[in-house]
Amino acid sequence: MAVHVVRHRFSVDDYHAMAEAGAFRPDDRVELIEGEIVDMTPIGLRHAAAVNILNRWLAMGCGTRAIVQVQGPVHLGPDSEPQPDIAVLGPAEDFYRTRPALPDDVLLLIEVADTSLLYDRNVKMPLYARAGMREAWLVDLARDEVQIHREPGPAGFGRTEVRGRGTRLTPTAFPDLSLSVDELLG
Repeated sequence: MAVHVVRHRFSVDDYHAMAEAGAFRPDDRVELIEGEIVDMTPIGLRHAAAVNILNRWLAMGCGTRAIVQVQGPVHLGPDSEPQPDIAVLGPAEDFYRTRPALPDDVLLLIEVADTSLLYDRNVKMPLYARAGMREAWLVDLARDEVQIHREPGPAGFGRTEVRGRGTRLTPTAFPDLSLSVDELLG
């Protein structure tokens, strides 16, 4: 006998209404991905350090040219609102107080992965490409490398480069910034 699995799909509006109604505990780490509420993996020390390094480097380097958002929501459409580790957003007078960050606002998006690598690579990166993110980095802590994804499209990113130790990272939107992979990975 076949088992029929029923999934309950949610919109971003449903997700926000649930949050406002107290459906999630304050310390719950969840995000909405293609209509499903997904638990985010716990953050280990190496992951946290990489996010801290990226945050400091980007905030200092971008100054008032951008807003560096750490683990905040990016609205990708009616059924997806992930919370990437870093989203470098175009400047906004109200700092996105009155509307969510949208794909056109994102200059660079970064996910840091250790235990979440397969999910980030196989689910989130294609989602970001379909949404039109100009540039998305996947920091792979297990392999000590950074995958740089550019040229988004419906079938995924058209160009991917892998940078390992001994190389440098430079965002397309800020060619004056440069960070060594060694400094990022420790």
